[in-house]
Amino acid sequence: MSPSVTGRRRVHRSVAAGVPLAVVAGLLAAAPASGAPSQDARVIRAATLGDVPLGTFSNALLPGTVSDDRGVDLGGIGSDIYPAGRDGEFWTVTDRGPNGQIKVDGKNRRTFPVPGFDPAIVRIRVSGDSVRVLDAIPITTSSGKPVTGLPNQEGRDEAPYSYDARTPLAYDPNGLDTEGIVRAKDGTFWLVDEYGPSLVHVSARGKVLTRYVPQGLDLTGADYPVVETLPAVLLHRKINRGFEGLALLPCGDLVMAVQSPLSLPDKDAGEASRTTRLLRFSPKKQAVTAEYAYRFDPVDVVDPGEDDTSELKISSVVAVGGDRLLVEERTDRAARLQLVRLDRRADILGGSWDDATTSPSLEQLDDPAASGVPVLGKQLVADLGTVAGVPGKIEGVARVDRHTLALINDNDFGMTDGAQAFDAQGRLVDSGVETTVVYVRLPRGL
Repeated sequence: MSPSVTGRRRVHRSVAAGVPLAVVAGLLAAAPASGAPSQDARVIRAATLGDVPLGTFSNALLPGTVSDDRGVDLGGIGSDIYPAGRDGEFWTVTDRGPNGQIKVDGKNRRTFPVPGFDPAIVRIRVSGDSVRVLDAIPITTSSGKPVTGLPNQEGRDEAPYSYDARTPLAYDPNGLDTEGIVRAKDGTFWLVDEYGPSLVHVSARGKVLTRYVPQGLDLTGADYPVVETLPAVLLHRKINRGFEGLALLPCGDLVMAVQSPLSLPDKDAGEASRTTRLLRFSPKKQAVTAEYAYRFDPVDVVDPGEDDTSELKISSVVAVGGDRLLVEERTDRAARLQLVRLDRRADILGGSWDDATTSPSLEQLDDPAASGVPVLGKQLVADLGTVAGVPGKIEGVARVDRHTLALINDNDFGMTDGAQAFDAQGRLVDSGVETTVVYVRLPRGL
């Protein structure tokens, strides 16, 4: 696509991004090639979570929050996984709770069958072939109320409805769709959220200390501090595809992954794009300090037989020492783990690609590197889609040791889309998909 200028639009150039073409070429030449690992990864352990009624779980944390769980069991804890410091123990986090889509008058409506559900941090232990809940921490506002998982803003987020998609529910500016978790040395937690998208600092007891959101979000009415410090370009996140992955680097910095390409300049461009973004955040400075362009492999490489590019997502990023990360590229059926290094020369923060008026946008470039964008190099570590025993929809990855990873799936609380998700009495027709933790042995050490 040729660059153009219309009104305030800018012509894209390598110098606009602050990186000359020669440096880009050097980055790509130095980067490890993306190719198959020399040996196969394999599952060496698998464990599943037993049935825990969601109402029982929720009301034990915050009494009276769930009046009717509609037969839904605890699930969704596979939104992320992080080592808890003891062998076999991990911190996990739920997403916004049971939700689905039902088409009414030709349009999909987002349903929340258990609207009182409050996202929670859950500590688990893998013991034999079972996953046990050791502890759970509800995520609460400054005054101790549940944040809920309901959408924040009318006109920006999907409208929430009851389980049968017939009754509108109220928006909640406190609501969080939590997806990533790490635990800092001081015992506090950092989470990422899809709605804002936002980075959320949470106390050891679950209270939201600060929610960092994009500049210009104008989120009002929240019962906790909201700080507009993230780049405004993130306001163009695709619905339900905000921040999904979060990593804690050894230096204490955080890395957030935008799950899918931004909708720049529009939804069609985002759906067709293979370029998303990673952002580095300094808790000391309380600011984003770097931004990187990340390029997905073609969708039929990640998931043979799939031809819809919009199915590509990042669901997990894991620090593996220094400035190196494991990045999980996935569809709902397959996933690949890529090793990347956050090279300072690849930083595009504050350049033209953060300006929503730049044309063509970063997301529209067929070959970002040829246009002067320093795309992160990557090396394939494991193709999980070819590993027997790995469940679908892996959203959490944790490093157990140099040769072993723990993976966890998001079972969507046993829900499916469509009116058939609940029976005539309004009780869940469970999908049968269980929350599963698998240990995968890698062919090479990390």
